[in-house]
Amino acid sequence: MIISGNNPLHVQQAAEALCAGDLLGLPTETVYGLAADASNEKAVAKIFEAKGRPSNHPLIVHVATAEAVNRFVSEVPDFAIQLMTQFWPGPLTLILPRRPDQAAAAAGGQNSVGVRCPSHPVALAVLNACAAKGVWGVAAPSANLFGRVSPTSAAHVQSEFGDALLILDGGECDVGIESTIVDCTRGVPVLLRPGQISRMQIEQACGLKLVSPESLDSEAPRASGTLASHYAPSAKVRLMSSADWHKALLALGPHTQNLALWSQEKPAEELKGAGLFWRAMPVSADQAAHDLFSVLRDFDARGVRTIWIETPPDTPEWEGVRDRLNRAAA
Repeated sequence: MIISGNNPLHVQQAAEALCAGDLLGLPTETVYGLAADASNEKAVAKIFEAKGRPSNHPLIVHVATAEAVNRFVSEVPDFAIQLMTQFWPGPLTLILPRRPDQAAAAAGGQNSVGVRCPSHPVALAVLNACAAKGVWGVAAPSANLFGRVSPTSAAHVQSEFGDALLILDGGECDVGIESTIVDCTRGVPVLLRPGQISRMQIEQACGLKLVSPESLDSEAPRASGTLASHYAPSAKVRLMSSADWHKALLALGPHTQNLALWSQEKPAEELKGAGLFWRAMPVSADQAAHDLFSVLRDFDARGVRTIWIETPPDTPEWEGVRDRLNRAAA
């Protein structure tokens, strides 16, 4: 059932559902989450069951304030505090040492936990209402079946889980891809997942160089959305250069069937077979991130078998989009 996030009574209804141990479709600025009380192991288990997600694959705990982080973590390094100050509320998740008595199920059994403070006003309203009732954080992975395309609207969530799930409608997500994840447990900031917040922004905010997990001897914590294959539609995704998709369409000619193309350049009329669905890829990386999952879901809804996507530019602002596309095509 979809209810309005603009209605204060519905926000309270959503908070009460979370406090009672139920699941909720929760809007954030990145994607919609499938939320549960992060400290309630039975409620968290419902997330894993509903998504078909392995229980050792950790979830991100969403909090209303930076101060609430101390309810879940045992230590916050100075550079992590600088990142919180600069980017929270916002699309940044920090991996921090977990308090032994908190959120073990949400953390997938690890001694670290991912935390973030979302900027979506509806999400913050729900989190504040939950905190007033003694629930200081909610675990909320993307509200879709495990490994599939993330949802950026309430309708997307309903298409995944049906009418039985309570879904708070906060409109379309502004960002459209999941948060940047930085591991803060190993003395230096380690980028585990790129997102809208860039490497340069992170380094400027904390005054430290970002490190890749591969460059350290210690093993990186498991984190959401970092599997090689993820964010995948039902159709097969293939990344192609502009020259390659032009050649491929020319070879197919009028025999194009069940094929979708997302590219910055519109294919010439003589290359467009009757079975080709084309959508324009924005030239702005932020707009492309906003559109990405909706485009993939739209192509799936049209029943295409193959999706060709023009490889985005190899520039820093496109890193988050390239990451999602590479995983969708894996």
